[in-house]
Amino acid sequence: MTTKIRQQNGIVILEPNGKIMGPSVSELREAISPQIETHETPRILINFEHVNRVDSSGLGVLMGARAAVARKKGRVAVINVSKQIKNLVVLSRLVSLFEHFDSEADAVSALSA
Repeated sequence: MTTKIRQQNGIVILEPNGKIMGPSVSELREAISPQIETHETPRILINFEHVNRVDSSGLGVLMGARAAVARKKGRVAVINVSKQIKNLVVLSRLVSLFEHFDSEADAVSALSA
């Protein structure tokens, strides 16, 4: 798995590619952590467009990132969540913890405000 990182209007946009399972979970953690640590009030958007699977350890990384961002009064949002990933998040009762947007433009606009 690889994660492309870019910024737009002060929003860090992470674009993981592949499966967030097994060894790739630590790769995602290594991509997210510096983004949280280096920003006073992190605003992070995760684009799941190219992610086809997430396991429980992947959810754990996302939850850890969300908790770290919340402690710094930041925000985490997601876009392009596949039906399989959405079902996993709903079943694990984590759906309300992440802001969901229909497009990157909508998310960047909301997180920039």
